[in-house]
Amino acid sequence: MKRILGYLAIGVSASAMLAGAASAEKIIIGHFGNPIPMQLLSTTDTLAADTGWEIEWRKFAAGTDVIAAMASGDVVLSELGSSPLAIATSQGVDIQLIAYSDVIGKAESLIAHNGSGIASLADLKGKRIGVPVGSTAHYSLMGALQHEGIAETDVTIMNMPPDQIAAAWEQGVIDAAWVWQPVQSEILKTGTLVIGADQTAEWGFPTFDGWVVNREFGQANKDKIVTFLKAVDKANAAYLADPAAWTVENAEVQALATATGADPAQVPGILEGFTFLPLATQVEATWLGGAADKIKSTAEFLKAAGRIDSVGDDYSGFVNAEFAEAAK
Repeated sequence: MKRILGYLAIGVSASAMLAGAASAEKIIIGHFGNPIPMQLLSTTDTLAADTGWEIEWRKFAAGTDVIAAMASGDVVLSELGSSPLAIATSQGVDIQLIAYSDVIGKAESLIAHNGSGIASLADLKGKRIGVPVGSTAHYSLMGALQHEGIAETDVTIMNMPPDQIAAAWEQGVIDAAWVWQPVQSEILKTGTLVIGADQTAEWGFPTFDGWVVNREFGQANKDKIVTFLKAVDKANAAYLADPAAWTVENAEVQALATATGADPAQVPGILEGFTFLPLATQVEATWLGGAADKIKSTAEFLKAAGRIDSVGDDYSGFVNAEFAEAAK
């Protein structure tokens, strides 16, 4: 805990002075509420002190909500999943991917309700599946169906946010769900994991959560965005240095549970469902260097599935690696 929370505590006194400064710019940072290392930034005032921002951390249930908030200008910096990112950029929302928050593995998975008769993807025919439509989970589900050769018309896809999935699950309204944490852990108490996003990624349908910024805001606040990414990178580095140490008794794990409302006992397993990339890795050709192509291929898939109307010719303008380069 000393490694990261000790660092994050630096500057609290400076933040106290900042609180009284009339010139502090208030910004909203959007996130999905996953108990991942970057959430530790919301537990102290260090980031506010280092950037001069008055920060509101706003939790979103799904990427479609993030798109609306960023399109309106209400939110200028947020996490956004790869599938909603493809939707937003195809619609011309003026945002740029500046870093990866995480690469999604089993943190998003298909869970079958016990007694549903679903033991494999082939068993999905005729079943009711809950998923937030337009999300990375939805993209993974469609990829899995395509891989298995199951037409979308062979299943009933029910569009619902995670909290409604949990309620529908309890009421027996759905047979399966593709969803993320913490709802995933909750429904696993009476369900079975069939397949995770790590498998669909191997089939050519990778998903991730990225950090996106309003283009104009990013250009006007380059130094502060770099400061933000450095703080995120430091939080991730603390975890990557010794993932096995982040047990339920670990102070960072306890802090993440408090910050997000997650069950501390579930946090270590949730963390294992993600891959966190150091910024030095993110700036390589495989990642940010190839992000425009990843966004376009996702958009092409979504168009073929009837989820968007058109695909842009070039998505490179929606990716900006300069912030990560300066922060690595």
